[in-house]
Amino acid sequence: MAKRREEETFLASANGPFIEELYQHYLEDPRSVDAEWAQFFDDLREEAGEVLKNLKGASWAPRQTRVIGNGAREAARAEPARVESAAASPRAATFDSVQALTLIRSHRVRGHLYCKLDPLGLEKPRPHSELDPESYGFTENDYDREIYVHGQLGFEKVTLRKLVAALRKTYCDTIGVEYMHITSSEEKRWIQDRIEAIHNRTEFTERGKRAILERLTDAEAFEGFLHVKYPGTKRFGLDGGEALIPALEQILKRGSQLGVEEVVIGMPHRGRLNVLANVMGKPFPAIFSEFQGHSGGPEDVQGSGDVKYHLGTSTDREFDGKRVHLSLAANPSHLEAVDPVVVGKVRAKQRQRGDKERRRVLALLMHGDAAFSMQGVVAETFGLSDIQGYRTGGTIHFVVNNQIGFTTNPGSTRASRYPTEVAKIAQAPILHVNGDDVEAVVHAARVATEYRQTFQKDIVIDMWCYRRFGHNEGDEPAFTQPLMYKAIARQPTTRVAST
Repeated sequence: MAKRREEETFLASANGPFIEELYQHYLEDPRSVDAEWAQFFDDLREEAGEVLKNLKGASWAPRQTRVIGNGAREAARAEPARVESAAASPRAATFDSVQALTLIRSHRVRGHLYCKLDPLGLEKPRPHSELDPESYGFTENDYDREIYVHGQLGFEKVTLRKLVAALRKTYCDTIGVEYMHITSSEEKRWIQDRIEAIHNRTEFTERGKRAILERLTDAEAFEGFLHVKYPGTKRFGLDGGEALIPALEQILKRGSQLGVEEVVIGMPHRGRLNVLANVMGKPFPAIFSEFQGHSGGPEDVQGSGDVKYHLGTSTDREFDGKRVHLSLAANPSHLEAVDPVVVGKVRAKQRQRGDKERRRVLALLMHGDAAFSMQGVVAETFGLSDIQGYRTGGTIHFVVNNQIGFTTNPGSTRASRYPTEVAKIAQAPILHVNGDDVEAVVHAARVATEYRQTFQKDIVIDMWCYRRFGHNEGDEPAFTQPLMYKAIARQPTTRVAST
């Protein structure tokens, strides 16, 4: 071609405002624009409204100027395709831009399906036709041609190859984001701006990376010691999901920076001893004493008289000079029964503190994947989350997704791909993340904390991991899950896999 398409088409950078304003006139009265324009907009049907609104500009810098003023409307009606030049193929070039914008939107909606979430590699990414550029009429010959996308993902014009790479890195890597089900345009724009500008990745400093490694090492060393010292003893270890500990540390630290003064925590058995030791600061001698059948100090423990992996406690932690009070609720047996207990305590503590904005006291709930999707109390808690008289300013939910419920495959317990569909009751955004990519897990925790503090709404982190030693260290998981545990036997620990 003698000229590149963006030089031939009326949809060049300078003419974006004209097209957007002309479409607004078309919506008001289709007869107010030239017949060719009316036919073009009519051919796009409902896609035009969703896609062409992107021409308004980035959410952080909306365009204020108008192009079609008094009298200019008739001129536009008379010569619709001669804004900049007599385009040889204006409809084709415009259609390419519209299709590229539709491809961007499809990745925002469906990109999570193509993510590498399973550390074991058993659950494969799912290709989807809406994520394939060929579904929008593009061929291999189009990949190095620049297309006008008007500021989306930071590009004014971009080659299809570079655009697809940016989309895959942002929406199809080890973090999958579900947020397009949210009806609030403000919340959706916030998430887009927060993750797209940095391709959904925090570039941690050397100090930050060292801190993550230290917390991960603490978690793995604790479980390793218990596994050797007390073999076969039930402990519901965190082996395979150790990234939970640096993620919790990030929630507490970032939360303290954003005004959180107290956190009420609820969780099931799995990982509780690790959380008690490495987050709550419970003394190791007290924990080891309980393994030997002795009391760990009833005066310091809430819920005395129960087994060690049901117990709670409270403590104060300090982050950059800011003190945060932590309380872990005791949870005897029924996994998710603690959820309404925690949010009820948070509501009461907010009232005691005069926390009318509900930013100073935070509810943090951890869940197992099977219990989260199957126990009705979870749905009931979400259902009450934004009702007057029950609001707590949003809960951060952290699902330790073992990809198995006791001995049951996910496909035998639910119809959905994810255990987190129930969260959509409250229009909560959901961050799916690979548990062996620890920096991605910590990044998700950071984004979740910022979202909760900004909008006072629930948000969910779905961390895909596995149970290295079965349900409770006293069973032989290979009897019921031979393929999974064959893969686990080959899998390096999270600390090794992430370094």
